[in-house]
Amino acid sequence: MRLTALDEKAETIGLQVGQALAEARAICPTLDVAENDPPADRRFLEAIADWCDRYTPLVALDGADGLLLDITGCAHLFGGEAALIGDLLDRLAQLGLDARGAISSAPGLSWAVARFFRDRVVADSETIGVLSPLPLSALRIEANVAAALARVGLKQVGDLLAAPRGPLTRRFGPGLLVRLDQALGREGEAIVPRRPIALLSVERRLADPIRDEEVILDLTGRLAAGLKSGLEARGEGGRLFELLLFRVDGRVFRIGIGAASPLRDAARIKALFTERLSVLHDDLDAGFGFEIVRLNVLRTEILAGTQGAFGVRTKEADAALDFVDRVTARFGEGCLTLPVSHQSHWPERASSLAPFADAAAAPADVAGPPVRSERPIRLLAHPEPVDVTAEVPDGPPASFRWRRAQHRVVRAEGPERLAPEWWIDGEEALPRDYFRIEVSAGHRFWLFRQGLYERGSDRPSWFMQGIFA
Repeated sequence: MRLTALDEKAETIGLQVGQALAEARAICPTLDVAENDPPADRRFLEAIADWCDRYTPLVALDGADGLLLDITGCAHLFGGEAALIGDLLDRLAQLGLDARGAISSAPGLSWAVARFFRDRVVADSETIGVLSPLPLSALRIEANVAAALARVGLKQVGDLLAAPRGPLTRRFGPGLLVRLDQALGREGEAIVPRRPIALLSVERRLADPIRDEEVILDLTGRLAAGLKSGLEARGEGGRLFELLLFRVDGRVFRIGIGAASPLRDAARIKALFTERLSVLHDDLDAGFGFEIVRLNVLRTEILAGTQGAFGVRTKEADAALDFVDRVTARFGEGCLTLPVSHQSHWPERASSLAPFADAAAAPADVAGPPVRSERPIRLLAHPEPVDVTAEVPDGPPASFRWRRAQHRVVRAEGPERLAPEWWIDGEEALPRDYFRIEVSAGHRFWLFRQGLYERGSDRPSWFMQGIFA
């Protein structure tokens, strides 16, 4: 067993990451050790990333112990870059976390400064002066490359800046100079946020935290009203909304709702969140209250204006959509579904059940697959095997056994051959011969034989596909 992480006190007594636990206990017999739990560490880091959304929506995970924040256009909201990083680190310290941070124009430079300096804002003119005395590990290069560079006398970043680039590339590969240019800001490096960026967003920072659900919903309605002007300017309505509640102790609650049609009406948006919060009432622990409330629009659609009859206000369509939205917000999007056709002649792929909001937004003029014969009203989710007895190999079944029940066939129609979709199932997929079967009890079934009777081939298999009315 070896040490994987240390606190400041452990570092001061000479312990090191990777050191054997027995050796560490010999140095410090009273050493307090906790078992490493990488999944829990990951969840904790993601929780901190959610908390950092108060500063910028562009938050990305950086390895197992770091976060990258793109604060472009956000620093002035907190009084400048120095004030932003000071506020962020002070708040983390109040939460019991010992964090380090740095701000610069390049993610690679910020990474290096945060780990080898202490809480600094680096101006562009200071880049070379800050990087030069740092060890090569500050460039995020592999340990074996850093060791190879050290053997030839290159131990600091400043040594690389003075060395010719051609020989370095030939000997150590192009990755070394890419990392160097990223730290210098010469090479771009994108920050990929861990969550989708809101198209529109409004928030309220509260001097006194709120706890009551009614107050939260009232504030949500006001925030929804603030979104209306932005949606009108875009000629769109919101289809997917997200309410963020930042608790004073650092925990963040995310509550999402969807709409079957584009929405701008603040009252309807508030009503949907009312339904959603009524379900999450027991899970929404306000603790000592929420200090920031934010409403995001994650997806929008064009909202076409319509005019009804003169002097008459018909609300039937709106009432139906409002009902769908309320039920979906309360019980989840899977509670109301609609069948959707797909471009496939394979029965189990020709249609599916989609959430009402997605099905209603699908194009209505898409032609379904060509159907050349009668289809059953009920299709099984997956074809089920049956045991069939046939009078002739290629003929319809004379009797079959399905779900431990024996059936005698009195009428049969077919076969109807469906070729496999080779672009999905591969060129070795077998064709199907479908039969419409009526049994002596009066029930009608849809069976198919998969495969062909050919010399040297396996015997075809029979399956139940559906049941007629």
